[in-house]
Amino acid sequence: MAEAAEAAPGAGLAALPDSVLLEVLALLPLRDRLRAGRVCRRWRRLGQDRALWRHVDLSPHRLSSRTLWHLLRRHLRDGLRTLKVKGALRSTRKHEILSPALLAALGKQCPHLGRLCLAEADLRLLPYQSMPASLRMLELSHCEIPTAWFQGTAANALPQLQHLIVRNVSAFCDQHLLNVSSQAPLKTLTLSGTYRVTDAGIQRAAVYLGGLERLVLRHCVITDSAVHFIGHHMKCLQLLEISNAYSLTNAGLACLVTLKCLETLCLDLCDKFSPDAIVALCQALPQLRNLNLDGAHFEDEAIRKIQASLPNCSFSHTP
Repeated sequence: MAEAAEAAPGAGLAALPDSVLLEVLALLPLRDRLRAGRVCRRWRRLGQDRALWRHVDLSPHRLSSRTLWHLLRRHLRDGLRTLKVKGALRSTRKHEILSPALLAALGKQCPHLGRLCLAEADLRLLPYQSMPASLRMLELSHCEIPTAWFQGTAANALPQLQHLIVRNVSAFCDQHLLNVSSQAPLKTLTLSGTYRVTDAGIQRAAVYLGGLERLVLRHCVITDSAVHFIGHHMKCLQLLEISNAYSLTNAGLACLVTLKCLETLCLDLCDKFSPDAIVALCQALPQLRNLNLDGAHFEDEAIRKIQASLPNCSFSHTP
């Protein structure tokens, strides 16, 4: 039997059905996947299958504009849903990866692209209106953006973002937050390391964020005033995370009692909150099911008191 198996024609990968080979190819890094297309005609055909180019992560690679154009012409089609790209900050204009022309071609050729993740990209020469209008999620990490970004005119088909994630974009400020919140129906907003967002920015944007369901504020310079406007306007919140906000006090915490839809509350490294204030807030939130107090320096007795007061709430605490 073993000898017959060894001698059987088509043994090995060639004997696998297309569906299995596609799963194998999907596990390969991008470069290996492209090289696999050179093996034979069958692998070349499979390498162009839409299933392999639905969620594309190019961020591990230092790409050139020429390579990105090549991928767009050969592989990125209307099946593309997610694209992750890593740029090159402080590069010369000649070596810039993204351009308005490339983004326009991407929007035309990939009309169902819903999620775009840009890391270390210089967006100062890229107008916001050049972003594909199909985008519903935009992630920016360590990017450069101009002051007027997130603005557009009625003549432009701007992305109707539902999810915005901004990490360590130092230029992101109150005006950016106001621009994007006033023209897009945001459901998710994550701001991490955006120290130029202030209480005034939260106040101005909050009136447009009534439909927000998830809000994450990490390493942001805010006080009780910002939390007041969160509690007053963002009453659809289901998840709220505030971390490294050392200026918040029990007075600000009390402003969150209006968030009756809140299911998950994370207060990381917020040492000015007292256990009693936390218990009072959580008991006033009927939908709360998860409480995270990582980084809070409470005594063991205080932790036990919080746990005992919230029997229906999952509790997490790592000092």
